[in-house]
Amino acid sequence: MIPANSLVEYGSRRVIITLTAIVCALLEIVDTTIVNVAINDMKGNLGATTSEVGWVITAYAIGNVIIVPMTSWLSQQFGRRNYFAASIILFTICSFLCGNASGINELIIFRFLQGVGGGALLVTSQTIITESYPPEKRGMAQAIYGLGVIVGPTLGPPLGGYIVEHYSWPYIFYINIPLGVIATLLTLQFVQSPKYAEKTPVREIDWFGIGLLALCVGSLQYILEKGHDDDWFSDNTIIILTVLAVFSAFFFIWRELSYHKPIVNLRVLKNGNLRVGTILSFILGFGLYGSTFIIPLYTQATLGWTATQAGMLMVPAALTTAFMMPMIGRLLQAGMKQQYLAAAGMAIFFVFCFWGYKILTPDTSSDNFFWMLIMRGVAMGLLFIPITTMSLSTLKGREIGEGAAFTGMMRQLGGSFGIALITTFMAQQQVVHRSDLVSRLDVNSPAVQTRVEAMQHSFMAKGEATNTALQSAYKALDYSVTKQAMVLSYMDVFMWIGILFLVCIPFVLMVKNKQKGTKVDFGAAH
Repeated sequence: MIPANSLVEYGSRRVIITLTAIVCALLEIVDTTIVNVAINDMKGNLGATTSEVGWVITAYAIGNVIIVPMTSWLSQQFGRRNYFAASIILFTICSFLCGNASGINELIIFRFLQGVGGGALLVTSQTIITESYPPEKRGMAQAIYGLGVIVGPTLGPPLGGYIVEHYSWPYIFYINIPLGVIATLLTLQFVQSPKYAEKTPVREIDWFGIGLLALCVGSLQYILEKGHDDDWFSDNTIIILTVLAVFSAFFFIWRELSYHKPIVNLRVLKNGNLRVGTILSFILGFGLYGSTFIIPLYTQATLGWTATQAGMLMVPAALTTAFMMPMIGRLLQAGMKQQYLAAAGMAIFFVFCFWGYKILTPDTSSDNFFWMLIMRGVAMGLLFIPITTMSLSTLKGREIGEGAAFTGMMRQLGGSFGIALITTFMAQQQVVHRSDLVSRLDVNSPAVQTRVEAMQHSFMAKGEATNTALQSAYKALDYSVTKQAMVLSYMDVFMWIGILFLVCIPFVLMVKNKQKGTKVDFGAAH
């Protein structure tokens, strides 16, 4: 029986609330990747350097990761419906301001504020959808929410590529405006707020904790986003921010465990399932955002594809995930254990990575990617819902909203760590592989001499002088070696990510299942 104060909805109201929450989740996640393909156009239009325009991505990520842990507390302070609507409005207004920015500094500031607005949309959307469904359909609710989280990062690059090629870069922000306006009106009309305990008086608000949290995660996100570009610890800014991140993390943990009304309830992490779930969410983010980053990079940098072609390659995997989500929801409703589904997802993701390791060459055709990426789509479908429900399954009441914020933040940080580590690892491996390949090229080898001569004659046939043609032949050979070293570094990345997921399988299977006969109480989550 549904209690009188329940937020469960039925009929058209539930459909409208679900669609509103999904649109908001998609708006937030698509905007994390849609900008990537427009960087060159922004750079030329705003007269910015590559380093400066990179801040357009970094600022949004920092705004996101700062606000996510505080969403539960902010919902209590202002009421969830009001906070959710205010976040959509901030996101929408900043989208307009981003499109209208006349300079790079303006754009960076508005992207940070857009990230602050967007950060709330993801976690709050999850709770709103979950609470709108009765307990026996909560697995399906997680499946519906998962569509936005998993499909969103994949939709960004092809959508951004299409808009940039056919219109101009400001329109990647303008498309948010009509959806944001509609979502705001529907939120104010249909979304309900749970009854919260007494608000924290202004004088008792944990301002010190808020400052430490912003300093810690903001510094960490900057280090992850900019570390590779700035050569890590050879840069003074990275060193200073690392020290700040470590000390602010220490004092933040101390503050939240000792203050009577903490901004983030760290004690909820005493729950074993949530602890494992936050780690798995981190690894999920690593694989999700890491693979979304590396495949378009490989196809554009090595195979010479356009941004739209690279983005469209990922669409079948996204559709596969979308197809999988309702099936996984039904399996969970039927009593299938989350651990088994998540372990199967980890195993299939390993197969996807090993497949990628085997097929990558300097001229792999698009057909070779199809089934490999379908495997990725299946794996992501199997991973997201079980990990989320496993994380929250033994929490009650307010703890559920706090747990959802932790898993959301860790998924985001996992993506940032993944991209930072992949970029650095690839740069190092490329140097190693190039050195190894060059050491194997003996100029006295008949095979090498024959190849150089063939390339020399090819350049001479195009009208180059003998000496110039020889230099061009050596340059072409050098380019070929560099390209092969790059491919080998991509192969290494695929293999190590696959091994990471494979190693996690035993730990997933060891997670305790919730007690028989109990149901996940999402009713008081925020």
